[in-house]
Amino acid sequence: MLLVDDDPNFLTLATRISEGMGLEVVATARDAASALIAANDTQPDAMLVDIGLPDRDGIHLGAELVALPWRPRVVLTSTDTEADRALDSRAVTLPFVPKKELSPDRLRSLLGIE
Repeated sequence: MLLVDDDPNFLTLATRISEGMGLEVVATARDAASALIAANDTQPDAMLVDIGLPDRDGIHLGAELVALPWRPRVVLTSTDTEADRALDSRAVTLPFVPKKELSPDRLRSLLGIE
């Protein structure tokens, strides 16, 4: 699993949740440029990507990541609980979870993990 967020506290929380689910966090990134490098270096099966990154829109990054040759699953997240409206307006079909609603069960469901 690759975790992409510029908030170190959220990265710590997301790491704990992911590892608690039995997922291996192979890398973390604090911006889109680092995320692309980490994704290509580690080729994770799944990624959790913040929409509000400092160097690039996370929605565009998510769309680029999901199109990588190994077809990783990508879930978008944000502190803005209504950020999924931006997904609809851009015709992006990636799953979304507000940060305050991130839980093992919710992440498992969005990633399609049983």
